[in-house]
Amino acid sequence: MEDFILFFVRYLHVLCGVMWIGILWYFNFVQIPCMPKIPDEQKPAISKVIAPEALFWFRWGAAGTVLFGLILAQLNPGYTLHEAMTLQVPYIGFGMWFGIIMAINVWFVIWPAQKIALGMVEAEADVKAAAGRRAMLFSRTNTLLSIPMLFAMISVQNPPGL
Repeated sequence: MEDFILFFVRYLHVLCGVMWIGILWYFNFVQIPCMPKIPDEQKPAISKVIAPEALFWFRWGAAGTVLFGLILAQLNPGYTLHEAMTLQVPYIGFGMWFGIIMAINVWFVIWPAQKIALGMVEAEADVKAAAGRRAMLFSRTNTLLSIPMLFAMISVQNPPGL
C-alpha cells in the first residue's frame, strides 16, 4: 500500500508540475512575444478570457506541485523532508528550494500584478503598465529558475556518475 501511495503522490506532483511549467513556458515563449502581433480589437480575447483561465491553472499548478512535492519528500524512504530542505540531499534540496521560490513568486508577485494588469483590480493606466511589467519580469525569472529546478529534480533519479 505504501508503494501505491508514494506512486500516486509522485504522479500528482509530476502532473501539477507539468501543468505549472507548461503554462509558464507558454506565457514566456508564446503569449508574451505574440501580444504585439495581435490586432488591438482581438487583444481582449487574450486578456479577458485566455489569460485569466491560464493564470488559474498556473497558480494552482504551482500550489499543487509544491504541496505534493513536500508530501513526496516526507514519504520518500531515501531521505527525510528535513534532509532535503537543509540541502543534505543537494539535488532534490536545490530543486525544492527553486520550486518554493518560484511558487512564492507566482502567488505573491505575479498573480497580484496580473490582477492589476488585466483589469481585475481597478488601477490607473500607468499602474497597470507597471504591474504588467513586474509580472512579466518575475515570470521570466521563474522561467530561468525552472531550468535548474527541473534538472535538479531529475538528477535525483539519475545522479551523475551512473
